Amino acid sequence: MTERSEGTGGTAERPVRILLVDDQPLLRTGFRMVLGAEDDLDIVGEAGDGVEAVDLARRLLPDVVLMDIRMPRMDGVAATRAIVDARLPVRVLILTTFDLDEYVVGALRAGASGFLAKDVPADDLVTAIRTVAAGEAVVAPRILKRLLDQFADTLPDPSAAPPRGLDVLTEREREVLIHVARGLSNAEIARALTVSETTIKTHVGHVLTKLGLRDRVQAVVMAYETGLVRPGA
Repeated sequence: MTERSEGTGGTAERPVRILLVDDQPLLRTGFRMVLGAEDDLDIVGEAGDGVEAVDLARRLLPDVVLMDIRMPRMDGVAATRAIVDARLPVRVLILTTFDLDEYVVGALRAGASGFLAKDVPADDLVTAIRTVAAGEAVVAPRILKRLLDQFADTLPDPSAAPPRGLDVLTEREREVLIHVARGLSNAEIARALTVSETTIKTHVGHVLTKLGLRDRVQAVVMAYETGLVRPGA
């Protein structure tokens, strides 16, 4: 377990602070080399298992925890849940070779803000970290497809009345949620609905607040679980 310079959550005036969590030192070294080349990213600590990750997250308060799934003592899903339950101002980005459905669903339900495979290109990893640090969420396309395929055979008919739990949303908010679930950015949704991006940000914020959701990833999961959107629709 290694750590460096304590502090609080990220700001626009300084680099995004990252905690690396992986039980393989060689992989941590590789991530450190890739991320260390970016002026706006700062590795503030490293952990080799989930227990160390939770401890360092509490003490260092990094902006983003780059979290492995399979680790000794405590896995990445449990560590993510512990960090989220502690209400730390920390966001978790899962990075793993195991993109199996149970890990994806478990991690996202635990409160992870993103899920990427370890073979993600370096530029995409850097972009994902910045996105998560900014309060958004990311899921690799192939992992999202697996997640949606899992729901496909069990979803209710979305042509009926608004699904239970979503009836608190206005018609416009449901429309925005559908676009979010299909992977559109705020700018893309704004163009599709012919409104300003600021208006879409407001609608997304209302959706998350009304549904008690942490971020866009959880909104996507709920949209498919409730049948508001179906794969391929």
